[in-house]
Formats: sequence, structure tokens, C-alpha cells
Amino acid sequence: MPPIRTAQKRRYLVCPPEHFDVRYAINPWMTSEEPVDVDLARKQWDTLISLYRELGHTVETVEPVADLPDMVFAANCALVLDGKVFGAQFHAPERQPEAAHYRIWFENAGFETRVPSHTCEGEGDFTPVGGYILAGTGFRTLPAAHHEVQEFFGAPTVSLHLVDPHFYHLDTALFALDSENIAYYPGAFSAGSQKVLRTLFPHAVISTRQDALAFGLNSLSDGRNVVMAQDATGLMEGIAARGYVPVPVDLSEFRKAGGGVKCCTQEIRE
Repeated sequence: MPPIRTAQKRRYLVCPPEHFDVRYAINPWMTSEEPVDVDLARKQWDTLISLYRELGHTVETVEPVADLPDMVFAANCALVLDGKVFGAQFHAPERQPEAAHYRIWFENAGFETRVPSHTCEGEGDFTPVGGYILAGTGFRTLPAAHHEVQEFFGAPTVSLHLVDPHFYHLDTALFALDSENIAYYPGAFSAGSQKVLRTLFPHAVISTRQDALAFGLNSLSDGRNVVMAQDATGLMEGIAARGYVPVPVDLSEFRKAGGGVKCCTQEIRE
């Protein structure tokens, strides 16, 4: 019998998709030329937020800004840990203005904030789990930012090299199931990084490429309930077998921009 999992109440920061669209291409998902159904995108986002509240989590919002269509992807704005905020410095010029809007929200909320000196895309490339901060690099966040994060939070940072452009952020290839374990797709990582993950997380749930491409790993767990892409059916079975409860949701419109559940959600860890 799998162990009984316990949900922990979480605090999330999100940004309504008032201006969401695909207006440029900064990852492989944005090149399909399939137009975004903006009304459907709003309905899908509303469903996601309703799910969070039904699960008992606190949800706060930052005001969307015109001409920043990717601001809906709140996870990329920062890493928040122990009540401190390490902000973002985006790789793509189109996204760079987002960082200041999120920083202002955190400062107004009373958080200590740090502006990174190097390219850094928040929880897109940082995942706290198991006493470590797993840190992705290869397409966006630079290794120098990993060192900055380690010094700022005083937590050991483990650099992981991403090698497949479809998994351009760490949070498209890996997520924390709880405080001790993860699910991930090995093919997104270099051989050395795969060995590191096997060593640190020998009991991880392993995803297929098919489920990873369905954004099954761009998921959010509260330790029991895992809000995740409804198309990642194999991964759902895998995490259910470990005692977690999959909560499927359709964010297909956001996939057109290379985003999913986690991309839309910044976790505020206090």
C-alpha cells in the first residue's frame, strides 16, 4: 500500500491573462502559428484558480500589464523561500519589463527582495526540494545565478543542465512531489545531471517523453494533491500509485506559449 500523503496549505501569486497571447517566439512551443483563443484561455485560467481555492490554498494576484503577454507566467518572476524574494532578470528582451512589476508587488507586500546580477528566470529554473535548491541551466538561467541564489538563501544549490529545447526551463522537466521527492523526465537532462538526480532522488517518479511533452511535469503539488495537465495520463497513474492525488486541468491554450500549471503559479514560501 502506498503511504498516506498529507496536503499542506500553500500561498500562490498569479497574474490574470488579460493580455495573454503569442506575439513572438522565444521557445519551440511558440512557433506553431496556431492562434490563441483568448476567451478559452481565460476560462482555463479561472478553472485553475478555482481549483487552488477549493484545495484550501491562498491565491493573490498581481495586476496584468498591457503589452506583456507572458506576464501570466508568474512562476518565472522570482524564487521565494523563507520569506525572501530572489527576483528575475529575463533572457528575452520581450519579457524583461515583467521583473520590475513583480518586484514592486513583493516590495509592497513587505518582502526582502534581491535583484539578480545575472540572467535568472525564477521558479522556471529553481525548485526547492529535499533541502536543496535544484537549479536549471542551458537555455535561460545562467550558472552564475545559481551561485547568487545559494549565497542569498544559504541553501545548497544543485546545478542541472537542460539539453532539449522543448524543456527550456527546469519546471517543464521536473517538479517537487513533496518536501523530499520529485518527478522528472530524464531525457531533458545531460548524462551527468541524470546521474545527479538518480543519486539524490532514487525513488523519484519517472515520466515518459510523451507525458513530459504534454506538460505533465509543469505541475504543482501540495504534498498530496497534484494539479497537472489532464493529457499526462501515464504520469497521473505513476504518481497515484505513490499515494498522491492527481487533479487534472486543461491549460491547452497556455501550452501554445510553452506554459502550464506551474508556469502560471508563483509559490510564496514564508
